[in-house]
Formats: sequence, structure tokens, C-alpha cells
Amino acid sequence: MKKILLAVLAGVVMMSSAWADTQYKILVLAMPSKYHYEYIPVARDSFEKLGKLHAFDMTYTNKPEVFDGDLSQYAAVMFLNTPPEELNEARRKKFEDYMKAGGNAMLVHRSLIIPPNTWPWFEKLIGRHVGTHPMLQTGVADVVDKKFPAAFGLPDHWIWSDEWYVFDDPYKISINPVLNVDESSYDPTKIWPGQVSHGMGKDHPVSWYHYVDKSRVFVTALGHDGNMYKDPQYLAHLMGGIWWTATGKGVKP
Repeated sequence: MKKILLAVLAGVVMMSSAWADTQYKILVLAMPSKYHYEYIPVARDSFEKLGKLHAFDMTYTNKPEVFDGDLSQYAAVMFLNTPPEELNEARRKKFEDYMKAGGNAMLVHRSLIIPPNTWPWFEKLIGRHVGTHPMLQTGVADVVDKKFPAAFGLPDHWIWSDEWYVFDDPYKISINPVLNVDESSYDPTKIWPGQVSHGMGKDHPVSWYHYVDKSRVFVTALGHDGNMYKDPQYLAHLMGGIWWTATGKGVKP
């Protein structure tokens, strides 16, 4: 009887250990730039809490040297407000190889801005090219795809304050919009002296997903200010993106 009890207890310990295992691992590259640096410690704290809550592991760093290592261990790589042009040629090649081998990418806010023709492959990965953006304003983001995980924690019409990036489509990439911003809810022309912005009209995506061969890519243009990374709805938006990007799960039929 004693042996049986010990065996049962051992089994319980083993199962508890298995249940505690993380489901997947992601890499978050959060490099500072001129206007984006205060978010780094805030996002790290929030992402660590998300990892504990949703059982995923994470490497969070502002050092591009992480791309010198083994990227295949990551279910997804996130560029979090990181200027993509900061990667040198060798690290760009490592990331391209990772994606071509079936890796997945999540791109957030500043990571969507890249000087034209500096890394055309990455421009196509984004799916759109950032032209300008007006000053940060409060607007309404409308959920376009209620069946996508990055929209599950959001109301149909979400009041949000951000830089509403204006995009063009030089490569004619097919994307699946998740959120569109309603340009009647803010002033698309409110921009700094010497610059001009006219908005995009009715079809103005600010978050989308698409596929590049076998790879999943989730994009959100939202996330300028550090305090945003404490907001429950914004974190739900990011968590839905993380989950789908890393696993491919969650999209409702």
C-alpha cells in the first residue's frame, strides 16, 4: 500500500510539473529609438505577467546580438517598436532564414517604419509601407474581424489614442484587416508644420495578419506610448496576436 501511495504521489508531482511547462517560447526584440524607449521596462513587466498567466516563455531583450543565436527555438519573433533597419546584414539573413524555415513574426508600431529600399524583404513582411502619421489623437478603432484572437478582448468600437499611421501598398500584398480606424473620429490632417497628411479614407487598417509562405505574420500599428502597455484592452490585443502568431490557434471558423 505504501508503495502504491508513493507511486500515486510521484505521478501527481510529474503531472503537476507537466502542467507547469510552458506551451511555447517567443523572442521579443525591444530596441530603443528616438521617440520610443520609455515603453521598454513597462512592456517587459506586462509581458512577463502575460507569460505566467498564459504559460509561455519569453526572451525579452534590447540587444540585436540575440539574432546571432539559435532562432529556431522560438515559435515567434516579435519586433516591439524596434527599428528594423538596426539589424545588420548577417542578422537580417538569420531572420529571413528563420522565417523561410517556418518561423513566425509579430510586428508592433515603430517596427512598421523602415526607410524605403533598405530592406525590401522586411517591407513585404509588414505588408504595407508607412508614409506619414498625424499627431497622436484619440480616435475609434473598429473591429473588422471578430473571429481573430487579437480582437477578442476589444469592443466593436474601441476608443483609443495613438499615432494613426497612414499606409500605402507598393508591393500589392494581400492582408486580412483586424482593426480599421474611423477617420471621422480624429483629424487626419493634424500634422507638424511643413508636413502634409490626408489620411486614407474609409479603408484605413491599423492591425492585420497575413501569411508569407508557411509563416504567420501579425501586425499592429498601435502602441506608441509606454503607458499603453499597462492597458488591459491593449494587452488583450497583443496577447491575441502572440497566441495566433506562435501557435496558429484561436481563429474562429
